[in-house]
Order: sequence, then structure tokens, then C-alpha cells
Amino acid sequence: METFIQQLVAGLATGGIYASLALALVMIYQATHHVNFAQGEMAMFSTFIAWALIQSGMPYWAAFFATMAISFVLAAAIEFAVIRPLHKAPALSIVVVFIGLLMIFHSLAGWIFGSQIKEFPSPFAKDAWFGGSVMSPHQVGTIFVALCIVAALFTFFRYTTLGLTMRAAAQNPGSSRLLGINVGRTLMLGWGLAGAIGAVSGMMVAPVVFLDPGMMTGVLIYAFAGALIGGIDNAVGAIVGGFLVGVLENLLGTYVVGTELKLSVALVLIVGVLIVRPAGLFGRRIVQRV
Repeated sequence: METFIQQLVAGLATGGIYASLALALVMIYQATHHVNFAQGEMAMFSTFIAWALIQSGMPYWAAFFATMAISFVLAAAIEFAVIRPLHKAPALSIVVVFIGLLMIFHSLAGWIFGSQIKEFPSPFAKDAWFGGSVMSPHQVGTIFVALCIVAALFTFFRYTTLGLTMRAAAQNPGSSRLLGINVGRTLMLGWGLAGAIGAVSGMMVAPVVFLDPGMMTGVLIYAFAGALIGGIDNAVGAIVGGFLVGVLENLLGTYVVGTELKLSVALVLIVGVLIVRPAGLFGRRIVQRV
């Protein structure tokens, strides 16, 4: 029973990371109706930036928030310079662009920072008071950070004028333009927020898997599975799906398929959701009259 509880809470900790990245995927999807396959590599590149800032002597939390700001600007610039000119392009062209961005960030990280595995520090001390035999301080801290992001975004999108404007622009850009909303600017801000949230997921997972250019590949697949389970167009669903995938990955990997086939759990979940319930648990079913 103790092993089961340990795997359960460890799954919640990794699920918090998946939920953060899944939330970034959903925000991009709501803005463009495309899945950003480069989201994981963007998060990885941001984590390398944080590592470089820490190595230069900057305190961890200062580097943390500085990296979020840099990632926000970088993602917003990508939307403005790369994605926006392609808003009328075929869907396949957008997919190719996202794959190209994935390769660019992967190659840039190896070129600038090297391909050697690096140790990334955890902001939570190993002997912190909130750790225990069941959950390590980093696992507890990861869940806390994920919940803080969820609470901040909920407050922003529900109770602020800018947040409501961004929701309107993502859901109905045509009507938003008629109301005088600058849709391009608000979607750019959405990309920036997604970039910042992705950076957080990278900085939380790096102390566990170590830092290297390929560290986010598996994380992106799990996050994508979480986003699909919850509903690729629903932020709340992405959070629930991310935590659910983290728990299922740990439990099934420990008791059913083994650690060697843990990644296949996410792939099976993706295929199963697409077959049984393509809209996800919280997604909207779109009905068209013909």
C-alpha cells in the first residue's frame, strides 16, 4: 500500500508538469486551432536560458521570473513574425512550420549550450519541512507551482478586462474585430503567456530528468495526451487531463506495463481518446447543419 501511495503522489507531481505544458498547448490551439509541436522544445530552450542565468550568479527565483519574461517575449515574437503571416495558409503549411520551429530550437540549444547533460537545481531544498517519506520537497513544490499557475490564470481570464478580451478574441475573432478588439495583439499576448507557462514546466521537470536538448520529447507527448483527454479546446480539461496522465503513467508503468513501456501509455491514451471521445472529457462537440 505504501508503494501504491508513493506512486500515486509521484504521479500527481509529474502530472502538474504535464498539466502546465498541456495548458500551454491548449492556449496556442485556442488562438490558432493548431497544435504547437514545438512547445516542448521552446520550453527546453527556455530552461537552458534559466540555467545560463543561474550559472552567471543570479539567484534561482530571480532567474525563474526572468526566464518567464524572456520566454513571453520570445513566444510573442514568434507569433508576430512567423505565425501571423501564415493565418490564411493551408493547415499543412502551419504543421510544417511548427515542426521546423521544433528542429530550430533543438539545434540552437545544442549549438549554443552544448549537448552534454547538465544538472539543473531544484528551488526546494531536500530537507525542506514540507517534504516527507511519501513526497519529496520537489514533488510538493511542483504541485504547488502548478496550482499557483492555474489560480493565476483563472483569475486573469475570469476577472480582468484583458483576460476577457483574450478569451473573446480566441473564441470569436470576427465578432471581436467588430467590437474594436485588436485580435492580432491579443493573440500575440496569448502566445506569450503560453511560452511563459511552458518555461515553468521545463524548469520544474529539469531537476528530475536533467537538462539536455531532448529532455522535453516525452513530456510533450504526455502533455499532448493530457490535453486530448481533457479537451484540446478547454483549459480546465487540460489541467485535469495532465494530472490524470501523470497518475496513470506512474501506476500503469509500475504495476502493468513496466518502466520500459511507460511512454506507450501516453500513445495508447491518445489513440483511445481520438477513437472513443475525440472532443475529450471537457471539450465542446461542434455540430454543423448540412
